Amino acid sequence: MTGAFDVLARIRADRGAVAPAGERCEMCSEQIADEHQHVVNVEGRQLMCVCRGCYLLFTDTNADLHFRAVPDRYLSFPDFALGRREWQLLQIPVGLAFFFRNSAMGRTVAFYPGPAGATESELDLSAWNDIRSSDPRVDLLADDTEALIVRMPDDDRPPECHLVPIDACYEFVGRLRQLWRGFDGGQQVREFIDDFFELVGTRGKAVSPCPR
Repeated sequence: MTGAFDVLARIRADRGAVAPAGERCEMCSEQIADEHQHVVNVEGRQLMCVCRGCYLLFTDTNADLHFRAVPDRYLSFPDFALGRREWQLLQIPVGLAFFFRNSAMGRTVAFYPGPAGATESELDLSAWNDIRSSDPRVDLLADDTEALIVRMPDDDRPPECHLVPIDACYEFVGRLRQLWRGFDGGQQVREFIDDFFELVGTRGKAVSPCPR
């Protein structure tokens, strides 16, 4: 699967790779280019590669639709209100995860990377609601199609938090799985994560914390 996020997802990969010849829209079968967009099958939780025309059919965020267009916005949340104690209450065993609201389930879920790919974690709702109350920027997330990707450093540095398209997260985790070596992922994974957050931070529009 390829898309507008390729410039980030293919860091340190084969930059000359192109989409398979004859790739087509998964809705209308029209041939699509290497650079194309995605929609989410809300109930099936699947990404679909689509042409521009089909993509535009599902951009109304207020409509009750089975499919939703994945937006292409990137936002950065400096001074995100998430401390080490709050991270522990979320019961995520590593220092990296992405969060999105699943409208079919009616709740926010988390994924974190590992050698087997992305592992899903159902969040403690009270802990997550405490974070939402502390930092209302969380509610900027569009259901099903956008995610917060958060990195909690091992040292005293503050967490990094960005709002990104959901397809970017899946491509990110997929690339991590390809690079992963050993128990902790290895040096290549660490470099990939560093480069990813640097580029997302450069691309994202900074949203200041809400006044308290």
